[in-house]
Amino acid sequence: MKSNPIDDFRNFMYTQYFSDGVKVTMGVLLPSFIAFQFNHLEIGVTLSLGALCASIADSPGPWLHRKNGMLATNVLVFFTALLTVSINTNPYFVAVEIFFLCFLYAMFYLYGTRAASVGTAALLIMVLDIIPGKSSFKPFEHSFLILGGGIWYYLLSTLFSTLRPYRYAQQTLGESISEVGKYMRLRARFYGNQVTVEENFEALVKQQVKVNELQDNVRDALFKTRELMNESTNAGRLMVQIFVDTVDIFEQTMATHNDYEGIRERFADKDILPAFAKTIEKVADEIEYIGFCLTYQQKPVVKHVSIEDLDDLKNRLDVLEQQGTSTLILKKILINLRNIYQKTVDIFTYFGKETVETKGGTSPSELSRFVSHQSFDWKIFRNNLNLSSGVFRYSLRLAIVCLIGFTVGRMFSLGHHSYWILVTILVIMKPGFSSTKQRNYERVVGTLIGGILGTIILMFVTDETARFVILLVFMLVTYSVIRIKYVVGVIFMTPFILVLFTFLNSASSVTMIASERIVDTLIGSFLAIASSYILFPDWESAQLRSFLPQMVKANLNYFEHIILRQSLMPVNVTEYRLARKNVYVNTANLSGAFQRMLQEPKSKQRRIKEIHKFVVLNHILSSYLANLSASFAETEATINSDQLKLIRKIRFYLEEAVGKIDAKIEAGTNTKLHIHLSDKKNDPQITEQLELITKLSAEISKMSEKI
Repeated sequence: MKSNPIDDFRNFMYTQYFSDGVKVTMGVLLPSFIAFQFNHLEIGVTLSLGALCASIADSPGPWLHRKNGMLATNVLVFFTALLTVSINTNPYFVAVEIFFLCFLYAMFYLYGTRAASVGTAALLIMVLDIIPGKSSFKPFEHSFLILGGGIWYYLLSTLFSTLRPYRYAQQTLGESISEVGKYMRLRARFYGNQVTVEENFEALVKQQVKVNELQDNVRDALFKTRELMNESTNAGRLMVQIFVDTVDIFEQTMATHNDYEGIRERFADKDILPAFAKTIEKVADEIEYIGFCLTYQQKPVVKHVSIEDLDDLKNRLDVLEQQGTSTLILKKILINLRNIYQKTVDIFTYFGKETVETKGGTSPSELSRFVSHQSFDWKIFRNNLNLSSGVFRYSLRLAIVCLIGFTVGRMFSLGHHSYWILVTILVIMKPGFSSTKQRNYERVVGTLIGGILGTIILMFVTDETARFVILLVFMLVTYSVIRIKYVVGVIFMTPFILVLFTFLNSASSVTMIASERIVDTLIGSFLAIASSYILFPDWESAQLRSFLPQMVKANLNYFEHIILRQSLMPVNVTEYRLARKNVYVNTANLSGAFQRMLQEPKSKQRRIKEIHKFVVLNHILSSYLANLSASFAETEATINSDQLKLIRKIRFYLEEAVGKIDAKIEAGTNTKLHIHLSDKKNDPQITEQLELITKLSAEISKMSEKI
């Protein structure tokens, strides 16, 4: 979908990201602005710090989780601020506090990203309060002002959530649908020669990771939000049904895997493949358009593809057949395209309905099974207090590096803002090396560009009103984009911080503030990235091995549920969809871990070629299984004795693959296949697909020996 920059900006203003940017800007800036009018700027700044900390835990997600995150943040930030300002005159006590709290709060990663953000907020207030004499308030006064700022932000966030209760779910659903459209657009490239088949597979796997991540976010937003689950009018049921249909579309999109090298060779001298690519791109446009309309709250009014486009393809295939060319494989693809097209037509009809019944009568309790539920058990914390735990090693590494950063800042007198070293370390360091490396690069580049931009602004803009407007705009942009494009957020963050310091401390020169921030950022970045190499490193190759057998087991479980649906036994559709979702999750986990390993030093990468082939083979297997499921649904075929032999071989090969990778993991899925055999003649298409899956499963089993 093409658009111009003005339309892009206008549309962005309707997104949840911009709404969050407005909310954070208001929450952080208003206390200081109002207090400044009454000559109590220090009170306002302290309140703003509390609001800033609370906003860190207000990351996108179900309102219940955001609320709990902000409340937990306010409590921890209050006690952390109280402790820090009470002891910050003694550097030895502060050093002990830094080491202990950095380790403790970093361990919050065990309980998920939101819990980790709560710990980050508490560490931020610790770092900002370690300089003695910075606040003229007594410890309790300072801490209660921080708490007051956090409560103010919580109330503001509650107001935004009340005014737009479904906006996050709608936004995330729209984004996930758009990514499905992009995935399908990549599929269209198989029918041209712009990229090789192997290169396109790599792009597909990366895109599948994005799709799965967003679909998980949608599940959280829809199935963990009580108002949406119990909604009897259009809003809740519409979004649930659209999501269910788009997951089905994604499965059918995956069900189009074929021998694309062979297809390109067989039809190289025909004009049919460009026609297929064009039609698939039109269907992708349709899917992306649906996502666009949901994201920007518009009602669909145009259609990019019609039944005539599909009929035209059918006519072209008929002409080829009359010329003696076999087009069976392309006909299968066309059937799949028709099914996807029909799903998009169904979604279009939902927008004008008062209510939409979810298919299959899926109850809220069944839908809630599609989301993960985080346990906050103390046993999880205790069981990870050892060097075999990646989070434990990260927590220890962060504690040591922050202690070093604090020592460096005190020993070398790097300026009044040397706590930026610690802030940089906190922001950059992540449990994984690749994440730290990427964030390190973005932080340094963003700070350098932002520092130069901020210096130029302050040198040429001397009017305080103009500076305040720039501060407001840059702050709004920072909080609107920092979660989706970190480097852009940092570029705008640095100038607004420099402008902010000119209001707080007009005696400091512009170049001094800018140079201090750049130098401190470079020191913090160096400490963060260096420690990731030498201090309790956590290389992805060690973590990757746990994902390999789980991927095979997920495909095996998916296969078994496909067979169960055709075995004339009563099978809950929810169980089938859970098995399908599990394949997507494990594919994303494995692919993501593999991509992260590629960012690590060459010496730490193990069996790259073998693992890459393993990832591709399992992706192809998932596509074959989706194709098998679609074929069963279309033909309503039953299973006979010859096909049963193939089914048993597939189970054997996949269970064997799991055992070869890790003998400690139970190979089977404990699923009993009570198959009712039919005396009907074999469906040749089903038998052919089972033979392909058998061959591929055997190849996966062989590859498992080399990993």
